[in-house]
Parts: sequence; structure tokens; C-alpha cells
Amino acid sequence: MATTQQHVILGTGPLGQSIMRSLLKRGHSVRMISRSGKANVPQGVEIMAADLTDAKTVAQVTKSAVAVYQCAQPAYTRWPEEFPGFQRSIVEGVSTSGAKLVVAENLYMYGDTNGTPLTENTPYNAHTRKGATRAQMSLDLIEAHKAGKIRVTMGRGSDFYGPQVKDSSVGERTFGPLLQGKSAGAYGNVDLPHTVTYIDDFGEALVILGENDAALGQAWHVPNAPTLTQRQFLTMAFEIVKHTPKLTVMGRMMMRIGGLFIPEAREMVEMLYEFEKPFIVDDSKFKKAFGDHSTSIREGLQQTIAWYQGELQHA
Repeated sequence: MATTQQHVILGTGPLGQSIMRSLLKRGHSVRMISRSGKANVPQGVEIMAADLTDAKTVAQVTKSAVAVYQCAQPAYTRWPEEFPGFQRSIVEGVSTSGAKLVVAENLYMYGDTNGTPLTENTPYNAHTRKGATRAQMSLDLIEAHKAGKIRVTMGRGSDFYGPQVKDSSVGERTFGPLLQGKSAGAYGNVDLPHTVTYIDDFGEALVILGENDAALGQAWHVPNAPTLTQRQFLTMAFEIVKHTPKLTVMGRMMMRIGGLFIPEAREMVEMLYEFEKPFIVDDSKFKKAFGDHSTSIREGLQQTIAWYQGELQHA
């Protein structure tokens, strides 16, 4: 039975859906917000359409919430131009309700650490447009918290994979061809370690952060399974579907050529440094504070593959 606690999720994509599942397991009342007001959700989950660039609208749709989970974003190609204002509107709106704001982030703000594992204390040294945008947005959140404007915490995940995840470095370009026995897409140097985040681990972590006042005013790397190389990750996936491993590796030149036709590919070029050196995320801070709920890579792959197989059957 649902409790009287109202939780609001901004965004109805794979991460929003994962947060929803974690909240429903706890018996909470869930409202999800998207631009269209449409999403495939269980009965009892409220869906609302709203313009999140308008602070007054944000205040209205988050009124009475105990926690608001921010995992909505503008188009990937429009981050520097639109994302900062988008988030400012959300902070302004949520600040009127007194709710906690739990913000989903990636790891772009750290920049190129030359293979040194990332911790929450790693300096922000972004050298890319999207990294600089993310860094400033994170700093703004902490400043708003320190000023007493809003209670906020941030959960940071790496490239994520899992059911419903398509737009990711380990998304549709990987699992679509893999299931058909074709070459799975990969990037940079496939024999270097690269941490990935299972989508349901990300969602669960954000809910845990929202439950704990000790998480406020800080950033947290969400729990991940032990880091593998891209080749190890994809070889395991091919073994599960009993196909011979085949990879199509995209480097900078190929991405630039693809970017002539695909805007998202063009935007990916500046982030390829994450795949050209070891990219390892240290999540020990979260695990020490709140425990380790990470899903093993094999189990995560099995769940992901099962979802993609279901999609192919209904295509």
C-alpha cells in the first residue's frame, strides 16, 4: 500500500523508470514528470506533463514532495546552451517546496585524469564543453545547498547499461548487433579498464541518497561491479547469447566522420578520452556509508540481454 510520502521524478527515461521501481518497492507514492506527460508505467504511478524550464511550473508539480529526483535533461547536443538554465529553474522551483533534491550526474566534470581512479575528491578539471557545463552545474548545486536555499545531494554514475537503456556507449549500438551475431560497437582502446554502471543500481542509489540526510551537501559515486575492460564486458555478453565475439571499434577519426551525419556522434568525440585511458570509478565512499547493492556484470548482462530479446520479439 502506498504511503503518504510523495516522491517526484523529473524524467521518464531509463533512469527515471529505475528510480520509480525502487520507490514502488518501498511503498511510496510516485509522480513522474515529462514534457509529453506520457510513459509506460504501472497502474498507480501518476504521470504529468510539465515544462521544467519554468520555475513556477516546477514548484507546482513538486509541491508536497518529500524528495525530487532530477534525471531530466535537454538534448545532448544542446547541453552548454540549455542545461545550466534548465537546472536553475528546477532548483528555484523545488526550493519553494522544501523537498530534498537528488540530482543524477555523470563524471564529465573531472576531465582527463590520465588513468587515475576517480573519487569524489578528484579536482574538477574538465577540458570539454560538456564537462565544463557539468562542473559548473555541480558547483552551483553545492553553493545553493550551502546558502540554505535547497537541500541537495548528487549521485554520479558512469556509462550505464541495462533494461531500457539505448542511448549509451553500452546501449543499442552494442546489444542490438550482438544479439544478431554481428559486431558490437565499442570505443577507443577496448583492452583498458572502463567502469560501467547498471541502471537499476543507479536508481537504487539515488533513492538511498534521498532517504539519508547524511548524504546532503555532497556528491556520491554510485555502486558499481568490479571494473572490466570493454573486451571482457562484451566477451561475457557474447558468451551469454552463445555467439562468437565480434567488435567494431570506433576511434576519433571514425567518430568525426560519423559526426558529419549524426549530431550525437559529433558530440561524443570530445568525450573519447574516457575510452583511450583507464577509466576507473572509486565507489568506496558510498559503499562504506550505505552498503554495496551493486549487481554483478554477468547478472546485469543477463537482465539487459533478456530485455533486448523481448524488444526484438515485439519489433
